[in-house]
Amino acid sequence: MRSVTVSIDVPQTPEEVYAFLDVMAHHERFTNHYLKDWRYQGPSNGVGSRAVVTAALGGTKTEVTVEVIEAEAPRRIVERNVSAAGRRKAHGTYNIQPLPTGGSRVSFTYSWTQAPLTDRLLAPAVRATMRRANQTAMRRMADEVRRHVSPDRP
Repeated sequence: MRSVTVSIDVPQTPEEVYAFLDVMAHHERFTNHYLKDWRYQGPSNGVGSRAVVTAALGGTKTEVTVEVIEAEAPRRIVERNVSAAGRRKAHGTYNIQPLPTGGSRVSFTYSWTQAPLTDRLLAPAVRATMRRANQTAMRRMADEVRRHVSPDRP
């Protein structure tokens, strides 16, 4: 299946954005509209940090294991996602690039490496659902990064 990429520009530096995204528990704050029941394992940040969550999308629920497998400060974080009893495998990649005028462009790409037959048959709908969920997550992430970096500002 083709990957889905969403992006947002934020006023924070790549270092500030990376420091926020590097902590697995922070992801709950901006993805809890579709990822529920977070259970953390391993270190709190960096390679090996991990969470088991319940994804509720498209009228279905499934358990997903999310684990950071690559981290390159302050530019990139790659997560491996495994769900559907191992039949669905994917990578979620955050790329953080400095903007010429200051701030950062944060892109998130969800790439399936293995998908169940039903996902493949319904690929356009599956991709649209993931795009909407991740666009919402990116908008919420921008708010959360702002609160994290400047907690005194509304």
